[in-house]
Amino acid sequence: QVQLVESGGGLVQAGDSLRLSCAASGRTFSYYAMGWFRQAPGKEREFVAAIRWSAGSTYYADSVKGRFTISKYNAKNTVYLQMNSLKPEDTAVYYCAVSTTRDIATKVNEYNYWGQGTQVAVSS
Repeated sequence: QVQLVESGGGLVQAGDSLRLSCAASGRTFSYYAMGWFRQAPGKEREFVAAIRWSAGSTYYADSVKGRFTISKYNAKNTVYLQMNSLKPEDTAVYYCAVSTTRDIATKVNEYNYWGQGTQVAVSS
């Protein structure tokens, strides 16, 4: 099985930066893509960013393009989400996920392993 542990969330002010980390373990040979999603209270979980595990190509939601950067460190099976110029509307629980079936994955149902989430709160 695959285990994912997120860290790095917190409370910041608008305009600040945060870096989220996701450490993965188990079946790392089977990873096709890793992604970040977020879910605000009362809203559905939405795609934020994804990275192809082998090729390293990246994909972003329009709402975060130019502000967030996803990256990976294969040797540590870790994926990062650097979040700059944070806005109050970025407030949500952020989840890391792994897809072992698709290498370009931007939808919730394309991922089959999920972390427990880390809270990000941005005050105005």
